[in-house]
Amino acid sequence: MTPAGTKVRVKTMTPPGHIRAPFYLRGKTGEIERILGRFKNPEQLAYGLPAPEKTLYRVRFSMAELWGDAAENPTDTVDAEIYDHWLEEA
Repeated sequence: MTPAGTKVRVKTMTPPGHIRAPFYLRGKTGEIERILGRFKNPEQLAYGLPAPEKTLYRVRFSMAELWGDAAENPTDTVDAEIYDHWLEEA
């Protein structure tokens, strides 16, 4: 598990089917706010497939990271819950 405070980037994968990483976060860098635990992968559960447990993280992104110069309040943040297979260290 990756500890809180670690900088991570959401992978830019585009697998077919049911996915749990919002498109607007792909390729963006955030910071792990906390570890939420291990849960069966919902992307596989959606199809009735065996689903190994994955670590779920709450990741915090700044509006500046998400929207660049168009961010109305660049220091505001948004939190998203993202599974570990979507994250890489930044």
